[in-house]
This record gives sequence, C-alpha cells and structure tokens, in this order.
Amino acid sequence: MKTTALLVATALLGATAAYAADTPPDVLKAKGCLNCHAVDTKKVGPAYKDVAAKYKDNANAVADLTAKLKSGKGHPKISASDDELKTALSWVVKQK
Repeated sequence: MKTTALLVATALLGATAAYAADTPPDVLKAKGCLNCHAVDTKKVGPAYKDVAAKYKDNANAVADLTAKLKSGKGHPKISASDDELKTALSWVVKQK
C-alpha cells in the first residue's frame, strides 16, 4: 500500500513539474523569442504589449499569429508545437 501511494505521489509531482516547465515565459525563453522581443520594450522585434495592441480586436489573434510563425512569413519560422505556440501566444496577446 505504501509503495502504491509513493508511486502515485511521484507521478503527480512529475506531472506538476512537466506542466510548470510549459508556462508562457518558459516557452518564450526556450524557443528563443526573448532574444528579439521583450514585454514592454522594442528590441529587434516589437514589444509584446505592442503585438497585443495590434491584435486586441482580433478574435482569431492566436490562430493568426500561430500561422504566421509556422509559415515564416513576416517572421522567422518557429519550430514549436501547436500547444507551445498556443500557450505562449495566448499570454502575449494579453499583455498591456
């Protein structure tokens, strides 16, 4: 019984750690986005708050930005999963 409880606890801790690594800032850092972008200042690319302002009235902002990043049109092509892009871009379009 103790072994089963230990295995369940270990599995839950592992799942929590895996989820925590996929926070928007972690994805942005891992994919190199922060090399060219910052939240509130323009670097090589626009600030995330400016991206959010541009897409604020676009209900399909995350999908549109995902397509742009995956195609490499107007932005270097990003090698990321759809889930990673959704996580990061959902956060980006909420910046103020």
